[in-house]
Amino acid sequence: MRLALQYVRSFIFIVQMYIAMAVLALAFAPLAAFRRDMALKACHTYCHYVRWTAGWMVDLHVDIRGELPQGPALVAAKHQSFFDIILIFGALPNPRFVMKKQLMRTPFLGWYAKWLRCIPVDRGKGGAAVRDMLARVEQGREIAGQIIIYPQGTRVAPGDEKPYKVGSAVLYEQLGQPCVPVATNVGLFWPKRSMLRKPGTAVVEFLPPIPAGEDPRVFLDRLEQVVETRSNALMAEAGFSFPAKA
Repeated sequence: MRLALQYVRSFIFIVQMYIAMAVLALAFAPLAAFRRDMALKACHTYCHYVRWTAGWMVDLHVDIRGELPQGPALVAAKHQSFFDIILIFGALPNPRFVMKKQLMRTPFLGWYAKWLRCIPVDRGKGGAAVRDMLARVEQGREIAGQIIIYPQGTRVAPGDEKPYKVGSAVLYEQLGQPCVPVATNVGLFWPKRSMLRKPGTAVVEFLPPIPAGEDPRVFLDRLEQVVETRSNALMAEAGFSFPAKA
């Protein structure tokens, strides 16, 4: 009975969340289309709204840990669900994403990604995609904020493993900025392919920065080690039991 009620609450929460996205997107659009600061304000407003409604509608609370970067930085994060996108973006002062090119064509989300000067990447083009990403980053150098990248390139469910892709190391080398790794356990409460939103505390933790200037291969190994180790610790802290390896 309790689980069935949580499904009902989750469904209501999801429906109102997407209605709110449409309402806020349209309300801010006349200004956001011409002013990046207003597009940023619209997205921050939405992120804070989702976080607030998650707390009282589905009993899903949030703990943001660590020191947030305030100046220019590469933010390389574990990606488990849509909720970590909301929490990381909402916590940072001037963020934009490296994101799938296909998402740029979606209503509302695509509009604001364009207005925020997010960096679209065509995953199917390999090295050409990396070169295009770097060119777009150079075009947006005047935006002295935080570039968020998901080094694994996709959502990864708790307990699953995916390699860290070279694009984050190439971007780290080109930017010449520190990289702030981010760990999370969000996927335990907001699963990748499920309507159920589970009660608990979703944690996003900003870890100590990796200084600029490391060898890209050393950087990538270090990034994977710190993000995976800390994400696993956060999931274990929340009671997750990792599947036994064959």
